[in-house]
Amino acid sequence: MRASSVPQPEPASRPRRRTVLAGAAVVAASASVLPAAGAAAAARRPAKSEPYRWRTAAIGGTGFVTGLLFHPAVRGLVYARTDIGGAYRWDDRRSRWTALTDHIGWDDWNLLGVEAMAVDPAHPDRLYLALGTYAQEWASPGAVLRSDDRGATWARTDLTVRLGANEDGRGCGERLLVDPRDSETLWLGTRHDGLLRSEDRGATWAADTAFPATASAGGQGVTLLVAAGRTVYAGWGDGTTALYRTNATGGWEAVPGQPAAGASTRVPVRAAYDAGSRALYVSYADGPGPNNQTDGSVHRLDTVTGTWTDVTPVAPGDGDTFGYGGVAVDAARPGTVVVSTNNRWGPVDTLFRSTDGGTSWTSLKDTAVLDVSETPYLKWGGEAKFGWWIQAVALDPYDSRHILYGTGATVFGTRDLVHWAPEIRGLEESAVRQLIAPPSGARLLSGLGDIGVMRHDSLSASPSRGMASDPVFGTATGLALATLKPSYVVRTGWPSGSDSAGAYSRDGGVSWQPFASQPAIAPSAPGPVAVSADGATLLWSFVHWDGTKYAAHRSTDGGASWAEVASFPKGGTPVADPLDPKRFYVYDTDAGSVLLSTDGGRTFTVGATGLPSGDVQFRIAAAPGRSGDLWLSAKDDGLLRSTDGGRTFTPLSGCHASHALGFGKSAPSKGRAGYPAVFQTGRVPATYDGVAVLRSDDAGATWVRINDDAHRWGWTGEVITGDPRVHGRVYLGTNGRGIQYADPQ
Repeated sequence: MRASSVPQPEPASRPRRRTVLAGAAVVAASASVLPAAGAAAAARRPAKSEPYRWRTAAIGGTGFVTGLLFHPAVRGLVYARTDIGGAYRWDDRRSRWTALTDHIGWDDWNLLGVEAMAVDPAHPDRLYLALGTYAQEWASPGAVLRSDDRGATWARTDLTVRLGANEDGRGCGERLLVDPRDSETLWLGTRHDGLLRSEDRGATWAADTAFPATASAGGQGVTLLVAAGRTVYAGWGDGTTALYRTNATGGWEAVPGQPAAGASTRVPVRAAYDAGSRALYVSYADGPGPNNQTDGSVHRLDTVTGTWTDVTPVAPGDGDTFGYGGVAVDAARPGTVVVSTNNRWGPVDTLFRSTDGGTSWTSLKDTAVLDVSETPYLKWGGEAKFGWWIQAVALDPYDSRHILYGTGATVFGTRDLVHWAPEIRGLEESAVRQLIAPPSGARLLSGLGDIGVMRHDSLSASPSRGMASDPVFGTATGLALATLKPSYVVRTGWPSGSDSAGAYSRDGGVSWQPFASQPAIAPSAPGPVAVSADGATLLWSFVHWDGTKYAAHRSTDGGASWAEVASFPKGGTPVADPLDPKRFYVYDTDAGSVLLSTDGGRTFTVGATGLPSGDVQFRIAAAPGRSGDLWLSAKDDGLLRSTDGGRTFTPLSGCHASHALGFGKSAPSKGRAGYPAVFQTGRVPATYDGVAVLRSDDAGATWVRINDDAHRWGWTGEVITGDPRVHGRVYLGTNGRGIQYADPQ
C-alpha cells in the first residue's frame, strides 16, 4: 500500500464485520440525498464560523491514480479515482481536475478511497462511485454515491459490506457497472461478499444469488465488470474460473473456452470491449497488483464466434517479470487497443499499442518524449520515468491520439502518441506528515508520504526544485526548523537510493546535505527530529515501520557524531523550545507524562504526569515566541496547556477533542503583539458539534470554525499550522488530498 496516515480509533469503537448471507438482502443502512457540501452529520446547534476561501497547494498528483474513465457520449468528460484521495472530474475548458468528494467528513474518513466508478452511456450526467478504503474488520462499511449532475451533488447509500480502495487489487476494475440493458440496474463487485445488484439506481442493494463464484474473507472476489453489447462479464480473482458472463436466462455462466488456468491468467485485471470488432480484451496477471506481479498475459475474445486468442505483446520471463494492467480500445478505430505492463522494474513499464487487434504491437515508451517541467518532482532526483503501477489506461473516444494513463504518482497524457506530459492539474493526493511555515523565505515546507520533503516558494505551482534531494527520501518522518536561525532546517525520512536518512539545509531548504554520520539504526527506523532554537543541537528519535521503538540520539556538531540519550523515552517525538536553546520536551505517550530537558537534550527529567496515555498520535506543540508554553492535543481526551515548561497541564474547558494543533500570526491589536492565533482540528461543541478546523485568537478561550461542509477531506488529524506572516492563513495536511490552505474571505 502507498504511504498514508491512518487514524487509530479506540478498539471498542471499531465496527464488527457483517457478512452477507446467500439470498439475504444487502440493503442500505441509510439512504440520503445530499449536496457535495454535506454527507455525514449536521451540527445539532448553530455553528460559530468564519467564511474562508480554501485552495489546494500545487504539487501535482503524488499518489496512485487507480482508475480513468472517459464518458463514451460526451467529448472531454473524464473521471479519475484514487486509492485514498477521492474522485475527480476533468474540466476540459480549464484543463484541470475538479475534486468531487471533499465533502466527506471526519467520521466517514474510510470513504475517501474510491474502489470503483461507473457512468451511464445513455444518461451523460449520471455518475456512480463505490467508496471504501479498507475492507478490514476495524474499518467502517462502504457506501455508494450517485449523482445526476456529474458529481456536483450526491445521493448516498450506506452499505453493510466493506470495500478496499487502498488494498491489493485497487488498480483492477472497474468493479461497478450500469447494466447495458437497463439504466436502473447496477452491479457492484466486492472483494469478500460476492456480487451485488441494485434495481433502483443504487438506492438499495442485494446479493446476486445466481452468481456462481464463492466469496472468501481473504480473497479478491470480483475484480472487474464490463459490458460487451448487452452481455455483462465479471472477472473473478480467487479460483480456476476467472471469467463469468450473464446468459439468456438471466443467470451467470463461466465463459466458454477462456484461457486455461495458470500463473499468467490467474487474476483478470482489466477488460475493454471493442464494439466495432465485437472483441473483448482482457488483461491478466498472477496477482492483483499493483505489487508482487511476475507473470501475465492479454487475451482477445471474439464475442460472435466465441474464439479466444492469446495476443500478449511480450511474455514475461526470467530477468523481465511483470504482469499486465490497463487496457483500452479506440471507439473510432476498430482493432486499435492499448495495454499496459505493471510491476516491470527492470526495463520499466510501458504501454503497448496495436492497430490490428493484437496481432502486432508497438511499445509507446520506446519513442516517448517526456516533459515533466510542470511537476519537477517526477524526476525523483534524477530522470523522469515513463511510469510504474500502471493499471489505469483510457483512450479518448473522440480523439484517437489522446491517451491517458495513471501511475503511482501522476496521470500522463499524449495528443500525438510521442510527446507525454502530466495531465494532473487540480489532482492532489499527498498524505501530508509535516508542515512548517517559515517566518521568511519559502511560503511553506512540507514533509509528505512517499515523496519526501518539498520547499514551496509558490502555492499555485509545483515546487520548481522538485523533492528535496541529496539525499532523496520516500516518506518523510521528521522536519524541523531552528526558530532563532530559520534558514537552518533538518529533515529525516525513509532512504531512497542511498542509506542516508537525515539531512540539513543552511538556506531554508533550497539545497541539502546529508548528515556526515548517522546512528546505525537510522536507515531502518528513521523517526522524528528536532533542532534547538539556535540550530546547535539535534535530537533524533527512531521508530521502525512496525512500531518498534529505539533509543534517541543527540548531535551537537550538525550530525557529524551522535550520542544516545538514555533518559529520552524510546520512540518519542522531540520538541524544541522556540526561545531557549537549552530546552527540549517530549511526551511519553506510553506513560502519560511529559519529560523536560534544560541542558540541551543531554538528559531528561519527568515533568507533568497522569496525562492521557496509550496513543502515539497524542502530541505536544510549543507556542512560538514564548518559552515553556506547551499545548497537548490528546484526541478525544481534549486539549491541555502548560505555561510552566511542561511541569503542569490544565485542560481547556469546552474543547472535547483535539487531534492536531499549530500556530500563526496573532490577530491585529493596538500597540502590542497579541497571543499567536491557534489552529486545530478538533471538536468544540459550543462552536460546532463535530470535528472541524478551528481557529482561536484568544489563546483557546473561544473558537470559530473555518472550514465548511464542502471542505472536510475525511481524516485531517495529522498536521495543521498557521502562517507567521499572514494572520488567519492556515495550512492543513490531509491524508490523500494534499495540502489545503485558506484565508479569511
